[in-house]
Amino acid sequence: MSETKNSGGVQTFIVTADEDGMRLDRWFKRRVPDLSLGHLNKICRTGQVRVDGSRVQTSSRLAEGNAVRVPPLKLDDAVAKPAVKRAVVSDEDVRSIRQMTIFEDKHIIVLNKPYGLAVQGGSGTKHHIDGMLMSMADAKGDRPLLVHRLDRDTSGVLLIARTRKMASDLGELFRSRQTKKIYWSVVEGVPKPTQGRISLFLAKGAGMGDDRRGPRKPGTERRDPEKMRIAKHGDEDAQHSVTFYATVDKVSPRLAWLSMKPITGRTHQLRAHAEAIGHPIIGDPKYGTRPENDPRRTDPLRAIPTQVERKLHLLARRLILPHPKGGTIDVTAPLPPHMQNTFDLLGFDISTYDPIMDAPDE
Repeated sequence: MSETKNSGGVQTFIVTADEDGMRLDRWFKRRVPDLSLGHLNKICRTGQVRVDGSRVQTSSRLAEGNAVRVPPLKLDDAVAKPAVKRAVVSDEDVRSIRQMTIFEDKHIIVLNKPYGLAVQGGSGTKHHIDGMLMSMADAKGDRPLLVHRLDRDTSGVLLIARTRKMASDLGELFRSRQTKKIYWSVVEGVPKPTQGRISLFLAKGAGMGDDRRGPRKPGTERRDPEKMRIAKHGDEDAQHSVTFYATVDKVSPRLAWLSMKPITGRTHQLRAHAEAIGHPIIGDPKYGTRPENDPRRTDPLRAIPTQVERKLHLLARRLILPHPKGGTIDVTAPLPPHMQNTFDLLGFDISTYDPIMDAPDE
């Protein structure tokens, strides 16, 4: 870190390579963790914070080499050096991360995320991978960073960057669709056609239907803010989503093993797409619920075998992308135990040809 102190108490900081691409508010959170967001907004709004001499907003992005002007903040010299809140190192967290690691070099870590472990914290979620990574922080407080996300109950390949700059470079690869992601799932029934392209608009806030108080009037359904719904082009918050899928094997008419390649990366995209084509993923409590009188529940020939665990059968199987430092990253995650049991039960062989690998990347 390089800084210059002015006589008036103003300080100038030079943005480091590891801070390249960081939002200004996050930069301040890292450099001055005790500064409130409200006060930061005020000093930005009044022009007291400047980058290379220009006024900025808290959402402005920084670049390596930028000079950030910081006014006196009266925080007991907190600005004089980056303040680091060291995480409590948990040997158990470190061991768990090591056990999950399926690839690593000095820039990148790839984890095989298990079923049921959250990637990030939320309401009521205290144990998660993002928190576990805090135990790997170095003396300066820098730690590995998440590059993308998986749902709590989705297993498989999860990409981690060792530095903020590498996280930015990898994130750009995802945004520019230079990555190839292959997911495996087991779904209800057998899709027709057995291979295809799903192209839909998705938006948050799916209807929950009727509740215990009786049927609700049309248009007054409760909304689940975490569930995606099929939307129309032009609807508020609607985002286009595309997935290629292929049936690798099946036990007709009950179940099918699908390989799925998402082209876009919307929330719950594969789960919502599977439900939209009438073949929800096994064990999905949000998108796989069927009425009691649905033929798929009442017809013994179509019923799911009782030996199949009611856990989400969705695996981030393979990730292929260019390594920012040269070469290619190509990693594959094994089946989680509950999916392995299902594959064994149904006679699915993981060495079977996966036609989705030949599908276009659009």
